[in-house]
Amino acid sequence: MKPLTLIILLTALLAPSASTARSAKKPNIVFVLADDLGWRDVGFHGAKFAETPNLDALAHDGMIMNQFYSGGPNCAPTRACIMTGMYSPRTQLYTPGGKSKGSVNLMRLLVPARGGDAEHNTLESRNNTIEGAHTCIAEVLKPAGYTTARIGKWHLGPDTQGFDLSTCNGNNGPGRKHYGSITVARTMTDRAVKFIDENKDKPFFLYVAHWDVHGPHRALKEVVKKYKKKSQGWDNATNEKPNPVYAAMITAVDESVGRIRGKLKETGLDKNTIFIFSSDNGGTPVTTMEPLRGAKGALFEGGIRVSTCVTWPGVIKPGSSCDTPLTSVDLLPTFAEIAGAQLPKNQPVDGRSFLPLLKGKKALDERAIFWHYPLYLTGNGAGKVKPVYGTTEPYWRGVPATVMRKGDWKLFYFYEDKSVELYDVKNDISEKKNLTTEQAERTATMKKELLTWVKNTKAPTPDKLNPKFGRTSETGEELKAEGK
Repeated sequence: MKPLTLIILLTALLAPSASTARSAKKPNIVFVLADDLGWRDVGFHGAKFAETPNLDALAHDGMIMNQFYSGGPNCAPTRACIMTGMYSPRTQLYTPGGKSKGSVNLMRLLVPARGGDAEHNTLESRNNTIEGAHTCIAEVLKPAGYTTARIGKWHLGPDTQGFDLSTCNGNNGPGRKHYGSITVARTMTDRAVKFIDENKDKPFFLYVAHWDVHGPHRALKEVVKKYKKKSQGWDNATNEKPNPVYAAMITAVDESVGRIRGKLKETGLDKNTIFIFSSDNGGTPVTTMEPLRGAKGALFEGGIRVSTCVTWPGVIKPGSSCDTPLTSVDLLPTFAEIAGAQLPKNQPVDGRSFLPLLKGKKALDERAIFWHYPLYLTGNGAGKVKPVYGTTEPYWRGVPATVMRKGDWKLFYFYEDKSVELYDVKNDISEKKNLTTEQAERTATMKKELLTWVKNTKAPTPDKLNPKFGRTSETGEELKAEGK
């Protein structure tokens, strides 16, 4: 054999094939986040009116996370928790703008304003911004060789925190709000599939944060028409609210998931991609959260338990489920471990990786998870008597409180009167029976751990009476906070 021929033959034999190189590549990570999607709004949790075939297929092909929680009861705190792996007292984000919402004269306590406008009972206004010193997911993954994209709702200030691609609507348009757009889900998905095409030969992290199903509720006419027809004669055996427009918005998110998964399969990347879907908080009154108590804005299950499923061919067992309580702060350390990336050294990481659960481990060591909400939040247009968002509270859906979940138990600590409530959420998912009397020792132990956490995280806690509590303006009208 001639020397040149031998060299060519050896080179061909020793060089890795394209398929071998691709299989050795680090896994891609796709994370799709819905906005205000209710826990029961998907087929894999029993919904029948809104059709979610793509989300149901995702759940069928992978794992349903039955007890996954958002980091906060509304959008901004959850997104900050996701991006940083830290609880809200560390990110200092609790609501959009850090403001209470409702009548100031009905707020019993002053929140600790820290330089904010106490006249409106608010925290320091931060414009939803994550501090630049905080390291976020993209900045964690990039040193590990990942190209990163953020498409859709950001809601964390002007800084995109290290993403290679950052767009709010898929068209590189201005960073404005796109609530109520009937086409934004499609334009975002167009950009997502293009990003996959552009980066199929290197590992990527793709974060698609939908504006749907947040209000105002609008959708494509042809899809709404389909659901209007379906609503006629709807027997409602599943106790849903058959809202055609809302269902059409859910369809927009579902179709997006289907298109992204389709592109992954088309490019051969699906077998080396972990795909996770979740929501930023619970649903709103346009849907039903039953049997969960409360909804968006509340720290009861209806406000923070969110529909979540994940697939990863060859790693996650199809048709599996996970009952371990998990939360948004766990995403960053999980993604970091999957990518072989280092966790931030300049900030604490409150979450922990749940990769062992994805690989089939039955449970992780028991730990406590926390929520902290030092503000007031009423319902949209709620009156003084009518209960808000399915709660028993006559006006507020959110009052200053810290909540702790440990094992099957969930403890509420309310700052207005320093009262506590304890629920066994495994056996009482609706949080109807307060067990503080029956479980006095457990209550005391959990309360001590909760207050220690509050102290260690330097969480702002209201403890001063609001001088405007019970007052009205000179015209006799309620004094309104300027929250959003």
